[in-house]
Formats: sequence, C-alpha cells, structure tokens
Amino acid sequence: MKNLKYLFVGLLFGIVFVKSEVISWFRIQEMFRLQSFHMYGIIGSAVITAMVSIFIIKRFKIKTIYGELIKIAPKTFNKGQIYGGLIFGFGWALTGACPGPLFAQIGTGTTVVAVTLLSAIAGTWVYGLIRDRLPH
Repeated sequence: MKNLKYLFVGLLFGIVFVKSEVISWFRIQEMFRLQSFHMYGIIGSAVITAMVSIFIIKRFKIKTIYGELIKIAPKTFNKGQIYGGLIFGFGWALTGACPGPLFAQIGTGTTVVAVTLLSAIAGTWVYGLIRDRLPH
C-alpha cells in the first residue's frame, strides 16, 4: 500500500506520454527525418526543466525526504559515450521506441513493442557481462 504513490505517478507519467504523443512511432520518425519540431520541443523543454531543477538543487542546497544533502557527482567524458549514444539513437530510430515510454506503448495496445522491451533488457544484461572489458 505504501508504494501506491509510485503507481499513481507512473500512471500520470504514462498519460502525459500518450497525450503529448511522445510514444507515437509516427512522431519519432518525424523527428529522425527532421520533418517536425514536436519531439525536439518536448526533449528541449525536458532539458531546460532539468537544468533549472539542478540549479535550484545546488543553489538552495535541497535535501532528500530523508534529510540528506543531494550531491551531484561530476561526470567525466569518454569515447564510449559516443558509441553508446549512436547505438541508442539507431535503436530508437529503428524501433520507434525510447526506453522511457516502452511501458506506455505496451499499455496502449502496441504489444509488438514488447520485442523492443525484451531487447532492451537483453542489451542491458549483455552490457553488464562485458562492462569490465570495455574501454574506459
């Protein structure tokens, strides 16, 4: 019962995905073909929201609900991020599905996306197996 709030937030998030057409295969294809600003606008607004949120967290030293100070670790760049981003982008373009809205797509009846979900899980598992052997 205490996890009901997570179910509610997940349902709300799914509804927002459906209503904003983020889960639309057509909208995703439009984005990759540079035919529409729709998805770029959504992604851009998410980036701006994240930037403002991080600024507020750092500026006002926001704490977690448990009273711990939120610390954002500095990130270092490596070339593996380029390869990973390219693989992610190709998969997104080919399947019309980003990992975020997979469950919302399945929930709307696009059950073929279950193949994409299983592929994402398999890819994560393979990455876990070979992670230590990848260049840093």
